[in-house]
Amino acid sequence: MAKKIDPADMPVEQKLKNLYQLQTTLSEIDRIKTLRGELPLEVQDLEDEIEGLTTRVNKFTEEVEGLKTEIEQRRAKIVKDQELLERYDGQLRDVKNNREYDMLQKEIDYQKLDVQLHEKRIAQTNERIAALTADCQKAEEQIRERTADLDIKKSELDDIVSETKAEEEKLREKAKSYEVQIEPRLLTAFKRIRKNSRNGLGIVYVQRDSCGGCFNKVPPQRQLDVRMRKKIIVCEYCGRILIDPELAGVKLDKPAEAKPKRRSTRKTAKKA
Repeated sequence: MAKKIDPADMPVEQKLKNLYQLQTTLSEIDRIKTLRGELPLEVQDLEDEIEGLTTRVNKFTEEVEGLKTEIEQRRAKIVKDQELLERYDGQLRDVKNNREYDMLQKEIDYQKLDVQLHEKRIAQTNERIAALTADCQKAEEQIRERTADLDIKKSELDDIVSETKAEEEKLREKAKSYEVQIEPRLLTAFKRIRKNSRNGLGIVYVQRDSCGGCFNKVPPQRQLDVRMRKKIIVCEYCGRILIDPELAGVKLDKPAEAKPKRRSTRKTAKKA
């Protein structure tokens, strides 16, 4: 039985190779996510919007119920005020002096003003209820529209996910198998670089004397160190890990050799 090698004890060449294989697998997963496009974000946005509209409708409904309760209370007060007015009218017939008459008349005027105020507040509250009801109906219509859009987007997303789910799960299992072959410290650094890079590349090969991630020129000495495969070399501009194309299994087209310039026939003729 072969003894399992600690990832930390692996030669740098093998570490780089494992990292590049992991990067290739993760890039395939990213490609699948790209196929889904903006659909997951659109679905999330629609769900958030529907949730917000539902909360708004609930608030409208609660406010309308509160306003209706307020109207009932004001109507009850109007009934009491009218009962008092009837009683005061009856007492006016039995007054014995002007002072008592004036006091009763003031109470009657006050109760009438109170009734008018309640009626005014009831009219204003009814207007507010009508406005809230219209806003509520508008929000409910928006919910129905957004729900229809959400169903369509979810259906499209489910179709794409069902087509790529098996492939993605296989790639994720493959990525996990590569991760256990990489020492934790190096793996953490790789994930951090990958997270901060726009294209999701944490390790790239040198091509045309430049970094394959940021395309800045790599100094000749660093290129030599990369080809030696004795230590982990990173790009001094973007921080990505550099790997020799040959080790990555990439065949680069060699630049065409410059053809020697032909001597001018005119100069040759002059010399002759």
